[in-house]
Amino acid sequence: MVMLEAWEGLKPDRKAVERVVGALAANFGNRLVTSQAVREQHGNTLTWIGNQPPDAVVFPQATEDVQRIVRLCAAERVPVIAFGTGTSLEGQVNAPRGGICIDFRDMNRLVAVHAEDLDCVVEAGMTRKKLNEQLRDQGVFFPIDPGADASLGGMAATRCSGTNAVRYGTMKDNVLSLKVVLANGEVISTARRAKKSSAGYDLTRLMVGSEGTLGIITELTLRLAGIPEAIASGICPFPSVEAACKATILTIQSGIPVARIELLDTLQVRASNAYSKLTLPETPMLFVEFHGTEASVAEQSQRFGEIAQEFGGGPFERATQAEERSRLWQARHDAYWAQCGLRPGTYALATDVCVPISRLAECVTETQRDIAANKLVAPIVGHVGDGNFHVGLMVDLGDKDEVARVHAFLERLVERALAMDGTCTGEHGIGQGKMKYLPAEHGEAALDTMRAIKRALDPLDIMNPGKIV
Repeated sequence: MVMLEAWEGLKPDRKAVERVVGALAANFGNRLVTSQAVREQHGNTLTWIGNQPPDAVVFPQATEDVQRIVRLCAAERVPVIAFGTGTSLEGQVNAPRGGICIDFRDMNRLVAVHAEDLDCVVEAGMTRKKLNEQLRDQGVFFPIDPGADASLGGMAATRCSGTNAVRYGTMKDNVLSLKVVLANGEVISTARRAKKSSAGYDLTRLMVGSEGTLGIITELTLRLAGIPEAIASGICPFPSVEAACKATILTIQSGIPVARIELLDTLQVRASNAYSKLTLPETPMLFVEFHGTEASVAEQSQRFGEIAQEFGGGPFERATQAEERSRLWQARHDAYWAQCGLRPGTYALATDVCVPISRLAECVTETQRDIAANKLVAPIVGHVGDGNFHVGLMVDLGDKDEVARVHAFLERLVERALAMDGTCTGEHGIGQGKMKYLPAEHGEAALDTMRAIKRALDPLDIMNPGKIV
């Protein structure tokens, strides 16, 4: 099997690792696990980057436990890797130098809800679905929804996004404050609950997206939104992906406050029909949702339908019943698993880029031509309301020629996005898989600044080493 090589670095002294594992066993008993199977489950599993398991996995139950773990590791210069649900896509949870994985499974409590202030406090292991289940009876919800039921700590660490981002923003816009354990074992709170502040450096935004390389998030204060009076979802077919993208651009530029607008190309619609038991017409499709009052939702839906018609799309079919909407969006969230059924026996590799919305149609259509020219099976889905789209590549890892074509395609995809003033990743993050693209995107001076921050906060390089910089 051909796998993408993962970053390798100098590993800590084995005796140092053994001392740390022994100390953790004395402190945590059966909450420390060293079995091969569990360790491999906590290495990278969702991309073709090789699995690099930690030396041990420990399950803390409080911030004080995380402090104790980090201090023991810092004393011996043993790496520490935080783990939420393991759904990251660029090797963020790999342990290239071994070390200790901190699994937040047991730190999953809702600490406080301040419905009147539209915020809440949660532990890092709480997942987004569980949070919204517990918030529902208070008339509020947390709007960020990546396809996976990810942990909120992991969502902040990777600066994730999701289908609602076009209206509610990404994770960076919805985290008010963090409790973080630093590399020396100290705990900091990055901000207060106030909705804005001019007091000092923005440590919250520094930690959001740092992928565990600067500190370990143990608690989050999150911005909430009121549950809308009315919600209308729907589907709208288009004659081409280009037409769907152009309709999206005009919708956004027209100021229509769309909550979600998601693109599925023909191949993805076919996959979703088979996997999710839908009967959608197999043509490029937009999944759309509007939030607001009954009157505003009706007006938004009508205006969107008119825009779609301008580009040969439609009709826009609304679904106002909760069951219909849930089935539609579950199918969108299950896109990855649907893709796996397109070519059984191959490996599903997910990647993403993001471009300014004015360049979206051009970028997507050029990518489609690239896929066809290289005879690849690669459906496209996207959070097109903010210029972010995903390509799912079905790769035969036993075919060296195909693997080489996929590698070359990935390079061109990023080059295309950067040439359009975009980014190599809109929401998957850097991890190990996209480190090589950062010099072209940011330049060496910006990377040196990132390295200086890393050295200042983690001089021993124990916090998730081998990621980002």
